[in-house]
Amino acid sequence: MEYSFNLFNKMASSGIVLALGQLLKNTDRPPIILCIGSDLAIGDSLGPICGTLINERKLSDIFVYGTLQKTVTAKEIRYMNEFLRDTHPQNPILAVDAAVGDAGDIGLIKVSNTGIRPGSGANKKLEKIGDAGIMGIVAEKSLFNYSLLNLTRLNLVWKMADIIADAITTFLSPSGSSVAV
Repeated sequence: MEYSFNLFNKMASSGIVLALGQLLKNTDRPPIILCIGSDLAIGDSLGPICGTLINERKLSDIFVYGTLQKTVTAKEIRYMNEFLRDTHPQNPILAVDAAVGDAGDIGLIKVSNTGIRPGSGANKKLEKIGDAGIMGIVAEKSLFNYSLLNLTRLNLVWKMADIIADAITTFLSPSGSSVAV
């Protein structure tokens, strides 16, 4: 199951909250947030910016891995799967990452129940991570993905990260919408 929300839709954050409610409704534990990416390329920084924004909103008892200060890149995914399952065996994992797609899809935020495969836009064959995933499409898929990720506008990435962080914190806050969906 996959839900898509346009960056410029004023209801995108609310839609993501509802989608998370549907995808994570069968669990009584809060998800562990894994924000994947690097601060070395603007297009790849969606995850770390999102993780930083979530941490700044200071939700108690929520674990967030991957911030601008301590990034979790695609290289660490093989270790993170095992680490998260050992450290948080009962919690679902919500993975957040930047993605590439068709030119018309730039600015879409996709929420799915399949987790994500980091690095697939760069033709890396890495294992899936997460019980649910949020991907922000930040650039057009091409043979030169790395250079496109460096040419991505920071404003686009920042707005997407802010919407995603707002939705996650609303979903996880005690007064948020995570209770009745």
